[in-house]
Amino acid sequence: MLTSGCLGTKTPVVVTTPPPTLVLDYQRTGGIAGVDDRLVIFDNGAALISTKSVNREFQINQSEIERIHRIFSQAEFASLEENYTSPYNGADFLQYSISYQNKTVMTEDTVIPYSLQPVVRELNAIVTQGLSQDPVSGVLPIIKS
Repeated sequence: MLTSGCLGTKTPVVVTTPPPTLVLDYQRTGGIAGVDDRLVIFDNGAALISTKSVNREFQINQSEIERIHRIFSQAEFASLEENYTSPYNGADFLQYSISYQNKTVMTEDTVIPYSLQPVVRELNAIVTQGLSQDPVSGVLPIIKS
């Protein structure tokens, strides 16, 4: 009599890591030069910058991500309104879209709420430094501000 069954082989354990979570999505557009810059940062430190002429990936260290969280917390981002726009048009105004923790705030030059100004400065600095970082290493220099 023949029987068949499991020969004692084990099914390999598949370890899946969850995909990274989005920390923020920042876009600045407009101005006389027709700026169109976007910065996306994930919780694992992966960051992407895209402009009209450059697409670049780089890495942000964990202490910088924690600093970003602190700046958003100090700005009381969750309590801000969703839209701050000027009643006046200006050809050189930049418009900003900032998404953080499932909330998006839209604003533009001349009407950026006072508490949001440090956030815009920090994100602009990350974009500038991300564009000037070493494309070979993909490491963002420490931001001092």
